Amino acid sequence: MDKIIIVAAAAVVAGVIGYFLSWRAAQRMNREKLAAATVEAERVVEEAKKEAEIRRKEARLEAREEFLKLKGDFEREVAARRQELDAADKRLSELDTNLGRKTEHLDAKEKDLVNREKATQAREKGIALREEELDQIIARQNERLQKIAQMTPEEAKKQLMDNMINAARMEAAQYIKEIREKAEADAEKEAREIILSSIYRCAADHTVETTVSVVNLPNDEMKGRIIGREGRNIRSFETATGIDVIVDDTPEAVILSGYDPVRREIARMALEKLIADGRIHPTRIEEVVEKAQKEMEVIVREAGEQACFELGIHGLHPDIIKMLGKLHFRTSYGQNVLAHAKEVAMLCGLMAAELELDAPLAKRCGLLHDIGKAIDRETEGTHTQIGADFMRRYKEAPEVINAIESHHGDVPMVGPYPVLVQAADAISGARPGARREPLEAYIKRLQQLEELADSFKGVAKAYAIQAGREIRVIVENDTLDDLATSILAGDIAARIEREMQYPGQIKVTVVRETRATEFAR
Repeated sequence: MDKIIIVAAAAVVAGVIGYFLSWRAAQRMNREKLAAATVEAERVVEEAKKEAEIRRKEARLEAREEFLKLKGDFEREVAARRQELDAADKRLSELDTNLGRKTEHLDAKEKDLVNREKATQAREKGIALREEELDQIIARQNERLQKIAQMTPEEAKKQLMDNMINAARMEAAQYIKEIREKAEADAEKEAREIILSSIYRCAADHTVETTVSVVNLPNDEMKGRIIGREGRNIRSFETATGIDVIVDDTPEAVILSGYDPVRREIARMALEKLIADGRIHPTRIEEVVEKAQKEMEVIVREAGEQACFELGIHGLHPDIIKMLGKLHFRTSYGQNVLAHAKEVAMLCGLMAAELELDAPLAKRCGLLHDIGKAIDRETEGTHTQIGADFMRRYKEAPEVINAIESHHGDVPMVGPYPVLVQAADAISGARPGARREPLEAYIKRLQQLEELADSFKGVAKAYAIQAGREIRVIVENDTLDDLATSILAGDIAARIEREMQYPGQIKVTVVRETRATEFAR
């Protein structure tokens, strides 16, 4: 038992000693590890310091290099700006020098203008004095003329007035010529002569045929119903339609008179409906006229659409088709204008096909060439210009517009299509039976035009050209001067307007020329 205790005690002592030894060994190892870790940490810190120092030096070098680079760029930019400023200063100096020269030049010009103005004023004063002397000379001559001719004061006064009128006309012509020459010099283009005249669009001998419609009545009692009590029915009808109603002694008929063929046709339709219905009073008249207007719109549109369908023309604006339909109720020398337009379109298409041109475009030009006649009664100007302006509003092709405004020679032709339209228009109007003006009347009208021009003093010969649309007058150059020629053109045009009746307008061209002829022997 004692041995067991001793062994146990020895084991305990041995365990304690072993634990102590192991604890001491562990402490020693820990101290060694701590020392090694401390050494390693110091080494890492030292290396970090060295690397940080290296990085700091590198950063300083890079910053210095960047600074030097920016400094160089800045210095170069400053140098460039300085060069630009030097150049600008140089240019400003040159401009200042040039401005000084120009100022001196302008001052010299201003002095020159002042001198010229003074010279002009002096010249005007001299001219005024000469005019006064001339007026005195003319007055003395008139007095001497009165004494020599033994004229009464009234006759002398008339002679003097004639002289003054002629002098005033010559001065006016001189003034007009100076204005035209100045306009040509300033605008650098030819001046256009402006002709103001009232244009009659229907020949007088066809006025009855183209401005009236006859409505047949079932009996003469219907005339009283159309007139109404105290004329209220006829007044209401004329107000609603814009057409004059003529009730005369013609048995069982009344006449509708008006220059607008569409309104006249509306009035005819409305009156026939009123006669058939039998109820004629102001309220009923307004209802029937309004209904007839709506029916006319349908008729006009259908007429235009039918013309386009017959010719195979598509893409026209509805307003253009409406204007084509109105041509169905318009006549020129008795020829239906829409039928004439369709005939011209067919001829243009055939000729274009033979010439290997665009046949549909040629038909389009031919159909629309007289479109202005549908609205020329409402607008001033020739039907060619009115039609061209109307088509420009609808962005029509340039070939079509040029064909419209040039087929009577008003403007130059561009391309082949206006030539085709002019030729087809002449063929359609000149074929037998196309127009109601007989050949004798046509020739008589041209002869009358030439005789009228020949009757003026100083006219050597007059020729009617362009189918009577132009009169060309050749004057004697030793009898009339340039100013008198201008006056003669206006006098001839005014007399044509007073004494002749013609469709459209007539251009008066007066030619004065000098010819020299010699023979070499």
